[in-house]
Amino acid sequence: MTSTRVSDLATAFDSEPNTLVGMYRRMRLIRQFEDRASRLYRNNEIPGFLHLSIGQEASAVGACWPLDDRDVITSTHRGHGHCIAKGIDVEGMFAELMGKETGTCHGRGGSMHIADPRRGVFGANGIVAAGVPIAVGAATAAQLRGDGGVALAFFGDGAVAQGMFHEAANLASVWQLPVIFFCENNKYAEFSPIATQTRASLADRAPGYAMDFHQVDGNDVVAVADLVARLADDLRAGAGPVMVEAETYRWHGHYEGDPLKYRDPGELVEWKERDPLIRLAARLRELGEDPAAVDESVDAEIDAAVQKARAASQPAPETLHHFVGVPREPAPEPAEATGEVFRTMDAVHNAIEHELETDDSVFLAGIDVGAGGNVFGLTRGLADKYPGRIRDTPISESAIIGAAVGAAMAGLRPIVEVMYFDFIGVCLDQLMNQAAKLRFMTGGAVSLPMVVRTQFGAGKSSGSQHSQSLEALLAHIPGLTVVMPSTPADTYGLLRAAIRDPNPVVFIENRLMYGRKGPQPPASHLVPLGKAAVRRTGTDVTLVSYSKLVHDCADVAEELAAEGISVELIDLRTIAPLDTETVLRSLAKTGRLVVAHQAVGEFGVGAELAAVAAREGFWTLDAPVIRLGAERTPAPYSPSLERVWLPSKDTIAAAVREAAGS
Repeated sequence: MTSTRVSDLATAFDSEPNTLVGMYRRMRLIRQFEDRASRLYRNNEIPGFLHLSIGQEASAVGACWPLDDRDVITSTHRGHGHCIAKGIDVEGMFAELMGKETGTCHGRGGSMHIADPRRGVFGANGIVAAGVPIAVGAATAAQLRGDGGVALAFFGDGAVAQGMFHEAANLASVWQLPVIFFCENNKYAEFSPIATQTRASLADRAPGYAMDFHQVDGNDVVAVADLVARLADDLRAGAGPVMVEAETYRWHGHYEGDPLKYRDPGELVEWKERDPLIRLAARLRELGEDPAAVDESVDAEIDAAVQKARAASQPAPETLHHFVGVPREPAPEPAEATGEVFRTMDAVHNAIEHELETDDSVFLAGIDVGAGGNVFGLTRGLADKYPGRIRDTPISESAIIGAAVGAAMAGLRPIVEVMYFDFIGVCLDQLMNQAAKLRFMTGGAVSLPMVVRTQFGAGKSSGSQHSQSLEALLAHIPGLTVVMPSTPADTYGLLRAAIRDPNPVVFIENRLMYGRKGPQPPASHLVPLGKAAVRRTGTDVTLVSYSKLVHDCADVAEELAAEGISVELIDLRTIAPLDTETVLRSLAKTGRLVVAHQAVGEFGVGAELAAVAAREGFWTLDAPVIRLGAERTPAPYSPSLERVWLPSKDTIAAAVREAAGS
């Protein structure tokens, strides 16, 4: 691995006056945009947080200058400069900061989340280091397409302490992706000097990822541009990822209003003497170019942009729910499966293989999904049949989900696996703050057609960290679709529908049903997302469940029929969005509702359906709603305790009898 220092060298750009004027103009545009934004913030014209990068213009412009339309950047909460350097117009950006409908993201993102995926800007990001794995996903898309695209991940020195940074860098190295990890070392992580945040330098860390390391004067735009141009050329030719550290300095505090008590004023004076604009202006004068005309032009552009942004309208209240997800077209329920018997595990394999075969944008990634064929053998044989599109990953859930986010934003349809549902907490940020929100925060500029497959299965002494049913946690996050099938045919049809869907879907299988058998549907079988199924008709009690517990409920319904209690059994299939229409229609017929699930009862799906019944089905209720769930303890290991912890056929039957008044 090599380590180089690039500074004050004669470069390919240094003798091109037109190029230098263009660089100067873009840096001046960033400087004036942020200076004006600071004043607008003080005048209460910008309602949200504002983090400025004044002093860092050269690193942004230099890094983006060699990039083209194939290339993607991810940014930070201090991302205005990166956005402008990659070509986003300042009029839309001012409007976005003011929360206007004409903003880059229709007023849905603001300063910390400004993005335009159409220009390869996959987002400023309010979560430190969160953009880094997304860049890895964009680089994965470029590698799979073979189009020569490059991803550049901007991050600050403080992000190096984040686990997401490590996971992303390691995954990029393992997959040899075309990505530049570009650290803007401005000496402070929020309020803290970098020396108090980490003991190892980035130069020390890079060899651990088997990456070359380059250090450059981040206030020398020409040096930065020359370095990134050479690195991008190498990546387009097939080289692996690389680490860059640009030394620079932010003149303002961490946020506007920061009292800056943590640094010596003399430090700022010293760095202002290295102002990147002054340095480049001096070089232009040496070449006979006068930057004054550029200054005048930029000032006029800024003034006009501010005036247009001020005159723009706020988003109309009735548009609040716009852009949360891509609307789904109504789809018919398919015919009952009547083919040869197959297993749920075959359904998962066949659905994935069908989509891999018919759509080149689909790929599968996860821990041991390739050579190992998945811990349950669900993906065996796919790696040989679809080389490069079945990707083993390190044990790095945040990087896995982040890569899916970036690849989906870049137009692919990733299927990624989290081995156990319990592990979703390890990567929750990439689901909750990235996948679920990016369409909304970009004002509908992007869709995220990605599937996260995972599995759970209490009842076999897997213990507290391998048994949890956490669907209510995910269903509470707007923007996520959550699916939990109960039959082999539905598993096949719902998984295919999820892969084809333009929204992020979490697909949750029950591992205790992998061997369960049922009739195989035709290859074209698709089950609509968001639609429940009536598994049994009845007139006395509506019993609602999903996943494995549906089968226990079916047995209970059959048992109670002999007692004269007619049970209508509803299988939700999709947890979010919740098909309340089917439940309420049944409730109007029976007047009684029981909900059973393996998740802890409090604050769960049963609680939500009880609230819906009380509000929208109140006049049809003839008895209190009863909900059954796991007891409010962590999942126990001992079989004797686990049997008490989970709802059983006996407890379900007792609840239905109670509802029926028997």
